[in-house]
Amino acid sequence: MSQHQAHSNPKPHHGDDHRIKGQWLPTTRKEMDHLGWEQADVILFSGDAYIDHPSMGTAVIGRVLEAHGYKVAIVPQPNWRDDLRDFKKLGKPRLYFGVSAGAMDSMVNHYTAARRKRSDDAYTPDGRAGARPDYPSIVYCEILKRLFPDVPVVAGGIEVSLRRLAHYDYWQDRLRPSILADCPADLLIYGMGELPNIAIAQALDAGKRIEDLTDIPQTVVRRPLSELPPADTETDVVLHSYEECLQSKKAQAGNFKTIEVESNLWHGHNVWQATGNMAVKVNRTNPPMTTEQIDASFDLPYTRQPHPRYQGKRIPAYEMIRHSVCMHRGCFGGCAFCTISAHQGKFIASRSRESILREVKQVVQMQDFKGYISDLGGPSANMYGMHGKDLERCKRCKRPSCLHPQPCANLNTDHSQLLDIYHAVDAMPEVKKSFIGSGVRYDLSMHRTGDPRVDKVNAQYNEELIRFHVSGRLKVAPEHTSDEVLSLMRKPSFQLFRRFKALFDRVNVKYNLRQQLIPYFISSHPGCHEADMAELAAITKELDFRLEQVQDFTPTPMTISTETYYTGFHPYTLQPVYCAKTPIEKQAQRLFFFWYDRKNRAAITAALKRIHRSDLLRKLYPH
Repeated sequence: MSQHQAHSNPKPHHGDDHRIKGQWLPTTRKEMDHLGWEQADVILFSGDAYIDHPSMGTAVIGRVLEAHGYKVAIVPQPNWRDDLRDFKKLGKPRLYFGVSAGAMDSMVNHYTAARRKRSDDAYTPDGRAGARPDYPSIVYCEILKRLFPDVPVVAGGIEVSLRRLAHYDYWQDRLRPSILADCPADLLIYGMGELPNIAIAQALDAGKRIEDLTDIPQTVVRRPLSELPPADTETDVVLHSYEECLQSKKAQAGNFKTIEVESNLWHGHNVWQATGNMAVKVNRTNPPMTTEQIDASFDLPYTRQPHPRYQGKRIPAYEMIRHSVCMHRGCFGGCAFCTISAHQGKFIASRSRESILREVKQVVQMQDFKGYISDLGGPSANMYGMHGKDLERCKRCKRPSCLHPQPCANLNTDHSQLLDIYHAVDAMPEVKKSFIGSGVRYDLSMHRTGDPRVDKVNAQYNEELIRFHVSGRLKVAPEHTSDEVLSLMRKPSFQLFRRFKALFDRVNVKYNLRQQLIPYFISSHPGCHEADMAELAAITKELDFRLEQVQDFTPTPMTISTETYYTGFHPYTLQPVYCAKTPIEKQAQRLFFFWYDRKNRAAITAALKRIHRSDLLRKLYPH
């Protein structure tokens, strides 16, 4: 059975279908006994609380495997500091243990851009910090291998996905090898995990050994150095070794261009990297999921709620998604600081209209639903249903972004499918209003295609978005005001944000609305100097913004921006790029966000005099 067939036509594997509608996957021995299970087929360990919702990766993998007839149990946020009873309580699975750090990289979850420990965790009941270790993928796998050395362990999720090859770790300030060098998992899964998990479960169920599963797409395995290809071939690409990258930052930068290209290819290659006494083999990606495949994943019998074990406790991440609907995966924006395409790919996998409306009907039936859909979105809210006009060109394309430096001429930017879904949802009698909480790419919706019909539809989209789908505040992400910095970010010119703001203001006046536009900005991004931040302060003041949604650039694994920050070279040009690295440099840039705070005035005044920008001093403090 092919992976496509396996995912599109799930059939129970062990006799009668053991699923019970409206029931969570078991998390305790008592729950397993209640289901009449002596043993689970797969046991999933997660750094997050168990929320049975299609936005939560562990729940998705559990439900997908369940749909294929496997008995799946989940151990959420196991205690790794006691006698390890959480790791032992369900016994051995018949097939394998699955491990995920959770919906975020654990180090982003735990630490600020200043490397200070965070005091909360959105994926834990009551937002409590400390419910998972740093690098849970490594810690959990080490414990499981120690306790059950003969049971296969498969690690997946965003943490291992973004650390699958040599990468810069900002929190340790060093280049780390593939996480397979530190994590004793038998193999890793990167990207969307449904298809690889099905393939692994079916292979092990058929009697194959975990060490023989060396070619499954979207998995990462250890191989002997003798298997390392001597050079690039039709099927394989060879990177500079980890040891070479430790000696040469240009080698690491050059590697990353290859890694990003391969992450975004429709038909990629296997990527190899020698690391110590082994070769790390990253098997090629799967093609984008079809509508039938992604519908099959979203249409499973999720309860859409946290497990009853958390009764009475608030999980902040769940509060954000409980009345939301994700309509697609993937993002072709290619922002230099973003990991979405590295994990989900740049090609959009869209659900069918019918699948989306089925989920909306589930949301409106929830007891606490008050008539408001919090988000009809995705990684980027307005990419639903979009792809190349000629898909054969897409299958050969190596561009990391379909929008930068200009929208691709082959890209169909028609927003009419999206409008159709908005109209269908808003027509439901139970829905008072549907909001768009995900980020909107206004460079996509405002792009002038030259096709009068498409341009008219997209203008209608922008007006309806502002008129009907804003919950008082519309958040957008210009990210900076300097075109030079924006180019390094792979974001459009700030002039386009000015155009969008003018449109936003016009629509508000036209319909007598009092809504706010909330822009996001980043300081200390590679290529950004103190003077760029000073100009940002003056420009945003002129536009009457007092910024709230701001952040200091945090280098996270598997982004162009991070590799530029670490190496000092842009991976595509190998030209040097300035990066603010010291706490003093970074704080000096961040200060300009808050020019309006009286306590910052003296420091900003001194900085502007030091960089000889008295013109900006007069703009910020005219008196």
